[in-house]
Amino acid sequence: MQSAAKLTELLRGQFGNTVSAKEQNGILYLSGHLPDWDSVVAAGRLCADPKSRRMVVNDIAATGCERPKMQLPTMEDKALEGAAPDVLVIGAGVVGCAIARELARYDVTVLLVEKEHDVGMQASSRNDGMVHPGIDLKPWQVKQKYNLAGNRMYPEICRELEVPFARTGQIIGITQAWARAVLPLSVHYWRRMGIPCNYLSRDALLKKEPHLAPDVACGLEFPTAGIVCPYGLTIAYAENAVQNGVKLSLDTAVLGMKVQDGKIYAVRTNRGTIRPKVVVNAAGVFSEEIAQMANDRFFSIHPRKGTNAILDKKAAFRVQTIASLLGTAATKSAHSKGGGLVRTVDGNLLVGPDAVETAAKEDYATNAESVHATFAKQKNALPELSEADIITYFTGVRAATYEEDFVICPGRATKNLVHAAGIQSPGLTAAPAIGVAVAKMAAELVGTTKKNSKFQPHRTAVPHLSSLPQAERNALIHQNPDFGVIVCRCEEISRGEIIAALHRPVPCDTVDGVKRRVRPGMGRCQGGFCGPLVTQIIAEELHKPLEQVCKSGEGSELLLAPTKAETGQSNF
Repeated sequence: MQSAAKLTELLRGQFGNTVSAKEQNGILYLSGHLPDWDSVVAAGRLCADPKSRRMVVNDIAATGCERPKMQLPTMEDKALEGAAPDVLVIGAGVVGCAIARELARYDVTVLLVEKEHDVGMQASSRNDGMVHPGIDLKPWQVKQKYNLAGNRMYPEICRELEVPFARTGQIIGITQAWARAVLPLSVHYWRRMGIPCNYLSRDALLKKEPHLAPDVACGLEFPTAGIVCPYGLTIAYAENAVQNGVKLSLDTAVLGMKVQDGKIYAVRTNRGTIRPKVVVNAAGVFSEEIAQMANDRFFSIHPRKGTNAILDKKAAFRVQTIASLLGTAATKSAHSKGGGLVRTVDGNLLVGPDAVETAAKEDYATNAESVHATFAKQKNALPELSEADIITYFTGVRAATYEEDFVICPGRATKNLVHAAGIQSPGLTAAPAIGVAVAKMAAELVGTTKKNSKFQPHRTAVPHLSSLPQAERNALIHQNPDFGVIVCRCEEISRGEIIAALHRPVPCDTVDGVKRRVRPGMGRCQGGFCGPLVTQIIAEELHKPLEQVCKSGEGSELLLAPTKAETGQSNF
């Protein structure tokens, strides 16, 4: 580990005399200014030591760009004024929801707050849904520990929460012929890491994935890789948490904290001041801001964008597992997995992501260049890949630290704080294990390990009509005729499923909220036909005017005003 003086010398040699490094209490602080954000990130990477306990706090300013502030809800009330939960969990992504659900196993009161209008709205809804085997992780990383544990937990967690999950396996093809002699030996490396791995000859690989590039020489198979719906799992975690007594407050942003003598005494939000015994920081890309409010900032987040394209289900037959190639332009860089081809749990083919540094923590813009570049890269693996099959695309932002590792630990300077921060890939895979570990840390800080004898781990999902056997489908329709009215033809989603989604333990009152829960609008037409019908069902079922129904949250109303006299009649 290099000294701060040596790092200052290196920084100034590469970037000039406008930057410097200083170490204090085992934390490396970077200060000064550079002309652009990429230079700021490069300086942080230069100083980071992944194997060291010393973390980097990067306060170098990028004079050429203005970093946008966190988007806040406009709602202001006193709904939470005086609330005094044992544990306050900040952030309702998949990690925050997993922590809240696992905390419900203890005899503690829990409040889960989220600044968005729904759970899982940021990174937890904007990733490829891959459950990683952990092939690119190192033994010393916190990531590696939680990825291995989380991966093993997935079958049981998804069974309890009734979330679809499949162990598809991951295949990596190699194009160089010399790999035939070397690759069989590499299998032992991953097996020693606790990751099952098999060598595949060219014939064996193409038998499993016949549409892969014909120049593939051999490959590796990692059978513990899998796929899950990331937002579906997040919602399921949240619903089960609420069923077990966790209080959820949406549209709730943390604005400040009162900290005295190394302890958080009050947390100020737009909905009142909360006085928790313990705070859990699971705020994703904003975990650094929460740490600063808590006087416990010892890491920095540099946001990294990744864009994925979703292909029509008719293209999904070309890939049976999770597939990519090494030895081509698709090879990963030092901080990007290089993307790949993922057959999703819902039957689509997903292509991506790329990796682009951004100064904005909520930069979800998608540009054509990212999509074109990703497709050009992945055509090395799947020559038949065509942009004509794209039905939509999305961009997510990963919460990377400069050490490229998770921060899972109690606060360093603040006693009643636990961090679940820096959660980038493979955060989805690790979430179940992080939930268990952080819940235990928080409960111990509260001062109890007593279990909640009434905890119910099972959550019943909304029935998905098209996946039911005919006899069960007929019985469901007979019991409730709304399940016999198809609203979304692309995904075969019924009116009954949509209504059920509006009356779950976690509030849902938007078109996108319904879409994430039961999939109307996820097909080829992307809601072009069923969108108006879903909007109407929401208005009728929740007794609100059509012009108040939103696409996603406040400010996203779909309609301005009626253009014709209302008849009061429904199309259903």
